Order: sequence, then structure tokens, then C-alpha cells
Amino acid sequence: METTVQRQELAGEKLIRILMFTLTLSSMSALSFNIVLPDISKEFHLSIAQVSWLSSAYTLIYAVGTVTYGKLADRFKLKNVLTIGLLLFAVGSLIGLASSTFWTALLGRCVQSAGAAAIPAIATLIPVRYFAPERRGAALGMSAVGLALGGALGPVVSALIVSIAHWRWLFCVPLLILLTIPYYRKYLQDEPVAKGAFDWLGGMLLAVAVALVLVGVTNGSGWFIIGGLLAAVLFTVRIRAAAEPFVRPGMFNNKRYTLGVMISIMINGIGVSLYFLSPLLLSRVHQLPPYWIGFVMVPAAIASALLGRKGGKLADKKGNAALFFIASGLLTTCFVLLSTFTGMSPIFIAAFLLFGNVGQSFMLIAMSNAISRSLPKEQVGVGMGMFSMLNFIIQGMATGIYGRLADVHAEGSWNLLNTAPAGSVFSNIYLVLAGLHVCILLFYYVQFGTKPTVIPAKG
Repeated sequence: METTVQRQELAGEKLIRILMFTLTLSSMSALSFNIVLPDISKEFHLSIAQVSWLSSAYTLIYAVGTVTYGKLADRFKLKNVLTIGLLLFAVGSLIGLASSTFWTALLGRCVQSAGAAAIPAIATLIPVRYFAPERRGAALGMSAVGLALGGALGPVVSALIVSIAHWRWLFCVPLLILLTIPYYRKYLQDEPVAKGAFDWLGGMLLAVAVALVLVGVTNGSGWFIIGGLLAAVLFTVRIRAAAEPFVRPGMFNNKRYTLGVMISIMINGIGVSLYFLSPLLLSRVHQLPPYWIGFVMVPAAIASALLGRKGGKLADKKGNAALFFIASGLLTTCFVLLSTFTGMSPIFIAAFLLFGNVGQSFMLIAMSNAISRSLPKEQVGVGMGMFSMLNFIIQGMATGIYGRLADVHAEGSWNLLNTAPAGSVFSNIYLVLAGLHVCILLFYYVQFGTKPTVIPAKG
């Protein structure tokens, strides 16, 4: 006779496979528009910074939605919360598919994001709820494989679609996510849920704060930033006064959690450049059409998919610090190479991206595993939601900033080893990012030295 633990493990193994498929589609949707931003810019006579809102607005809503779904998952059945999110994701895809203007397409992306934000909740909660701590790294590695597969298939599928049809048909692929709903309804267990009222006011204040700050940073508007900071102050007051706050203030007194989130934010702000700037580099400097851009980015994504589970197992066996150092080394190497050899053949660019994509995948596993183990069970949903939200905020800000920087004219490369006349602005950006990564490594070393984990795990 099967025990409860055995049934849970069996359900977890099935769920993690469904989750891989879900994350693949979600990753494809998030990245699919990056290779066609230049084409959309020309079609609607908009700047890259303006059309980049197809990515940054998606990220903004995704960020706020992630922590909201995480909070809801602590209070309601996860299967119900997820079903609503996936249905909303499909509705947004239909809106985008039927769009005839840029603003309608942007609306579709926003609705898509409002639903897709449920996916990070299950991506963290399934490994935490269905796998023992000593196996959690491997489970998170499987999640990373799903993200990497989406990164591999996304550019290829996007390239094929835009080569035979209009870019609006990119909204069609995410509709496949509807196929996963029956399986989640079947295998997700009815976990006990917390009682009490949901702090909608706190959630709305958080959403306003995030939205205003992100818009202010990406558009260079000080008034929006000030408004966002004021909303953040009101949010802080609210969670300290409410009987059932949206986020318990005590969670940020957890040093392991807070420091881990800080490190992750810095790393993700740098890492998003791999997925946003690379297509622009290949389009502007190497004059590649969208479908060739997709194929250039495929090898790195495939490498991430093949090595993702190995990274998770390494975290379980050697500790998160080992994976952290490997990931940091790979990312720094990637940015140095991209800065130095910006004008070389796209074949070399594809090779350089191997280091970056695998490094970013390993970093996601290391940080997610360490941070999830720093939280008590009753705070995992909202805590990991907040972790994801802050990462998505910095990614959205970075995307907007990179879009603006890519439009700046550079007189020459700051990298003395780069003698190519073209692509100086990209070389300079990558050089700065490499330097920032070295600073993060030094900061980590000063804080932790040679301790066995990035953030010491409980138990």
C-alpha cells in the first residue's frame, strides 16, 4: 500500500514534467518578441525603446502578478489559482492574435502577462511542496530545463513563424498552455489553506509602487519615481498596521533571505542583457534577419537545457556555493568575450552565448534553491513570489535601460582589445556588465568567504 509520502513523490514527479512543458511555453512567450523588435519598430515608426514595452510591460505585470499569485497560493487551492492564471494567459494570446495596432498588441501582452504570472508560483511551490530538501535542487534543475527549452525553441519557432507569416502569429503558440490545465487539476493536491482576509489594499499599493518606479526608470521620469517611492512608503505603513498584511514585515528580518534576494536582483539585472541585447547586436551590427537571429541563439539555449538538471544535482551534492561560483565564472567570461569580439562572425557570438546562458541557468538554480530553504513553510509562497517579483522588476528596468542605451551613438569602444569599428555601444555595455559581475563576486567573497553555501540552508 502506498504511503502519503510515496503518493506525494509520485505526484511530484508527474507535476514536474508538466511544469517543464508549461515553463517551456511561458519562456517562449516571454522571449519570442525580442527577435522581431526591429521589425515592429519599422512597421509602426517607433523607437526600439518604445517597442521594447512589449517586453518591459510584460515583465512589469509579471513581476507584480508573481507575488500576488504566491500570496493567493498560500490562501487558496493552488489548482484553482493556477487554472485562472492559465486561462487569462490564453485570453491575452487571443487578443494579441487579433490585434491590428501596436497598442492592441501591447494590450494582449499585458493580459498574457497577468495570467502567466501564475507560472512562477507553481515553479517554486511544486519543488518545495513535493520534494524533500535534499532532492529539491534536481527538481529546480528540471524547471531550469523547461526555461532553457523555451529559450531554445522560442527563437526557432519565432523565426519560422515570421518567415512565413506576420509577427502577430507569435501569439498563437502560447495557446497550447490550455492543454496542461486538466493535468494540474488532476495531480495538484488539495493542500490546507490559510484562513483570514486577503490584503487587497496592500497588494494594490505594492502594484502601484512597482509600476511607477519601473515606468519612471525606463522613461527617465523623476515624477514617476517619486510617486512610486511614496506608494512604497504607504505599502510599508500598510503591512505594519494590517492584522493580515500582504507581506509580513518580519520576513525581511531573515538575513539569509534578504541577502539572497539582493544578490539575485543584481545578477538578474545583468543577465537579462543576454536575451535582450543579443538580438539587437545581431540585427544592427551583423545585419541578420529575424530567422537567422533565432538560429544563432539556439545553441546556447540547447546547452542550458542539456546541462540544467546536472546543475541542480551539483547543487544537491556540492552545495549552492559551488554552483554559484561556476555560474559567475561562466557569465563573466561571456561578457568579456562579447565586449572584446563584438564584430566577429555570428558563429562566434553563438559560441560566447553558450557561457552566458548556461551560467544564468545555473545561477537561477543556485539562488532559488538557497532562498527557498531559508524560508519557513508558511512563508514560502509569498516569499518566493516576492523573490521572483523583485527579479522581474530589475529585469524590466534593465530591459528599458538597455533599450535606451542601444539607441545611443558611441564614438568608440572602451575595451582596448576591441578594434572593430561597428558595435561600439554594445561592446561598452558588455564591458560594464563584466565589471559589475566581478564586483558582485567580490561582494560575495567579502560577505561569505569560503562558506559552503551562498545562503546557509536550514538543517
